Amino acid sequence: MELEVGDVVLCTVDRIVGTIVFVKIEGHGEGNIIISEIAPGRIRNLRDYVVPKKKIVCKVLRISGDRIDLSLRRVTQKEQKEIKEQYKQEKSYVSILKSVLGEKIDNIIKEILKEEKVYEFLQEAKENSKKLEKLVGEEDSKKILKILKAQKQKKAIIKKEISLITTKPNGLGLIKNILGKIKEAEIKYISAGKYTIKTESTDPKTADNKLKKIISEIEKKAKQQGVDFNIKEK
Repeated sequence: MELEVGDVVLCTVDRIVGTIVFVKIEGHGEGNIIISEIAPGRIRNLRDYVVPKKKIVCKVLRISGDRIDLSLRRVTQKEQKEIKEQYKQEKSYVSILKSVLGEKIDNIIKEILKEEKVYEFLQEAKENSKKLEKLVGEEDSKKILKILKAQKQKKAIIKKEISLITTKPNGLGLIKNILGKIKEAEIKYISAGKYTIKTESTDPKTADNKLKKIISEIEKKAKQQGVDFNIKEK
């Protein structure tokens, strides 16, 4: 799987040379961060932010041949949390694969990484095992999925606040019609046309994508009904 500009990746600080920080990117060789991309504002001591062997989450800014320019300051807290949780879960997934596949593990992981992360591959395998079966065989696939499904995973909760406002006489009915058919999210009334919408999943990315899709549907229906729609951005 190749890196692309905008990707958020886990890195390990390797060394600091002058005002440039060199890091090892998980599965993608070396990258560098210039001092202005470490943190906003003036930095008095670079080592307050980065020290060798420290794991940090970075965003890919540019890729030019073998050179990969990264940013630490442009990564949001949400992105940091998601990537670190994925890394922790991926280590657990690799241990599961190793317990079932033994010496075949290295070759299997190489094949997976050609297209995607181990985390993403096994998250998908829980819903559709065809790719896993093709790679490791039906018997080993069943063993892996049995262990995966027995794991207790922490659920990611994604929540947004929206507003639906109208002065039409049948406004309440219109809003009920817009929100009433939403089944894959929990919707709560706050006050004066304000609502929270919440989705859950063992995968933060899945929960986030699900919420985005639902909000897009609500916005579309609101527009059709002539209801003012707004979403509160943090």
